[in-house]
Amino acid sequence: MPVTFGELSTLTTPLSVARFWALLFGCLAFSLAAVTNTSEYYLNTFHTFCMATWCIFFILTFFIVAINFVQFHSLLPLSWKNLTATVSALGMLMTMAATFAFPWILVQQKEAKPREVAAIVGSFLSSLGYMVELQLIRSQDSQQQRGYMASVPGLLKVLQVFGGCVALVLMVPQKSEEEWRIGISATVYSLCLAASLGTVLVMVGDCAGRCPVPFDRLLAGFSTLGVLLYMVATVICITRVLSPPNDIKLSVLMSETVIASITLLAYTVDLAFSVKLLCDRN
Repeated sequence: MPVTFGELSTLTTPLSVARFWALLFGCLAFSLAAVTNTSEYYLNTFHTFCMATWCIFFILTFFIVAINFVQFHSLLPLSWKNLTATVSALGMLMTMAATFAFPWILVQQKEAKPREVAAIVGSFLSSLGYMVELQLIRSQDSQQQRGYMASVPGLLKVLQVFGGCVALVLMVPQKSEEEWRIGISATVYSLCLAASLGTVLVMVGDCAGRCPVPFDRLLAGFSTLGVLLYMVATVICITRVLSPPNDIKLSVLMSETVIASITLLAYTVDLAFSVKLLCDRN
């Protein structure tokens, strides 16, 4: 089937402008931050996280712009609306996390060059671009079918994926005698991340109707499991903050506690939506 290119006017719509904005400043961020040298292992972990975030979402956004221009999305075996909403929402959260993580690296190193300050500004502006894109997607009327991932339950799933990813990154540089606590937390984050990420992929792949069990009940089960597991992880984080090991920075432990608490709240609200949906159907 021949490829049909869209009109140039498709590149000047508010949605396309927001994506170009995110592309431009995301490229600026990883280009300027690539030459930053980190002396400590744990700082190198966060630098890698920032670079991976900027590069991955630059690539994803570029492909979305290109596919939308050549009008190829109708041939893809997935839900285009859910894909774009997921990338914009997750891109906003991840680039905002990188916007906070990168200056923290510079503070720890006690030096900040002009190009690194510009990288921080670029990361912040890129996250604003994703925020505007998400708002434009959510403000579309019902005839354009925003998709599940643009709804509140869908955005909660994205927040859960974000929380799991960041929590695991925060655990990488942690080395402590309390290996059992670290092991439990890592297991919780991994299991919940796998469940939430699987749900997002099912929605993006438009495969919910092929699930052998009622999908709404499966989502309620995942949300219940997430609430219970993250309650355990949050309690562990709080106990470690109150009596922090000497070989772990308190700021890292506090960041993990905040992320775990926010993710626990996301699972709790998601569970409330799932229970309400089941009650309405019954």
